[in-house]
Parts: sequence; C-alpha cells; structure tokens
Amino acid sequence: MFKYDLSVDPPLMNAAGSLGFAPDPRAPLDLSLLGAFVTNPISLTLRTPAQERACLPYPGGFLLHTGYPNPGIRAILRRCAARWERSVRPILVHILAQHGDEVFKIVQQLEKLDNLAGVELGMPPEAGPDLVAELVSAALGERPVVARLPLERALELASAAVGAGAAALSLGAPRGALLDESGKLVHGRLYGPSLFPLSLETVQRLARLDMPVIGAGGVYQSQQVEAMLRLGAVAVQLDAVLWRGGF
Repeated sequence: MFKYDLSVDPPLMNAAGSLGFAPDPRAPLDLSLLGAFVTNPISLTLRTPAQERACLPYPGGFLLHTGYPNPGIRAILRRCAARWERSVRPILVHILAQHGDEVFKIVQQLEKLDNLAGVELGMPPEAGPDLVAELVSAALGERPVVARLPLERALELASAAVGAGAAALSLGAPRGALLDESGKLVHGRLYGPSLFPLSLETVQRLARLDMPVIGAGGVYQSQQVEAMLRLGAVAVQLDAVLWRGGF
C-alpha cells in the first residue's frame, strides 16, 4: 500500500515504454500478474521519433534510443481513454514533460477519468532537485504521483521528489553511450540483466532512507523481484524482459 491509497496488488508492474499505451488482451503476458499497468510516456503535444533511432547490443544488455514518440495527450485520450476505463488493471499514466506547466495541463485532462491509479512522472535526464520538485508539484491533484528518477541519479533526487509530494519513486533506465558500426557515438537508455546489481543496491539504499521505492532495472527473474521486495521495495517494474513474454 502506497501513501494516498495507491494500491498495487500484486506488487508488480510493467515499466513505461514496455507494453504500449493501453493493456492489450492479446499480449503474450498474462496481465493478471500485474497490480497496475503503466502507459508508454505521453507528452502534451505530438512528439516525433528521434531522427537517428538505434538499438545497440553490448555484453549484458542493449542501448535504446527512440525519442519517446507519441501523438500527445489529446490524441491518446481519444484512442485509449475507453480502454483504460475497461481495463481490469488500474492504470498509471506516464507523463513526459520538461516544464511544470506542461505537467499541469496534462493532469487537468486526466482528472475526470475513471480507473486511473495515479500518474508516473518521468524526469528529464538533466533534471536537478529544483526541476524535480517543480514537476512533482505541478502533477499533484486527486491522484498519487510516482516520480520516475534516472537509476544513476535516484539517490541524488529522491528527497526533492518526496519532499514535493511524490507518493513513491520508480527507477528509470540509466543513460549511456556506445559506438555504432560506423564509429559514431550514440546516446540512449540502457537495458538488460547487467543492470540488476546497480538497481538492487539503489533499492536497498533508498529503502534504508525510508523512501517508498518501486524497484526496476535488469529484472529478468522472479527471484530478482523477490530480492527487491525483501530489501524494501514497495513494488517492482519489469521492462525489457516483457518483450520476450516475461520471465
């Protein structure tokens, strides 16, 4: 049980960007395993794909660069609002924004919808404590706010997010860079089993600080979910493992 009556039972979710904008009953994953469904990142207006998209493997994982394309909140609501309301799983809408006014405008459009468990707020990679607090404050409304912090900066930003009113923290994929086949440096988000030791340590350290943390990062086995919960995570999110149907 989270603060503000956000309940996730069972304590397992998909991570934003892993299963689309709404639950799909035809998906290979049994959605009854999830306590909540997290949407793909949604911005205020249309966001086009990155010009130079990439997926580059490395030992233990891969780098992904997409630009988080989406048609914007109004188009998503026309397409998905009814599906969210019919879903047997509560919905967490993941908001993608750079400024507080963008967050506020999106949250306003979500207030009248049913079956929303809350919002998850993605933080820009360069966000400092002040911007984190601004974005969380702008998202506060009738539903709980989960602040998704970059895994590699979660300890730095956690206090700002919780202090501004976040009900829980989730861990976003860390960023890195790799050379592609032409020798060009490509920046993007990192996924894969090699991330688990870092994410597990981050979960433990945040839990020891009494921070309500949703574990994520490199989780590919049910034993890893259990380890995060045992160390104090209030729930766990799955990302790339879902693209092969789960563990």
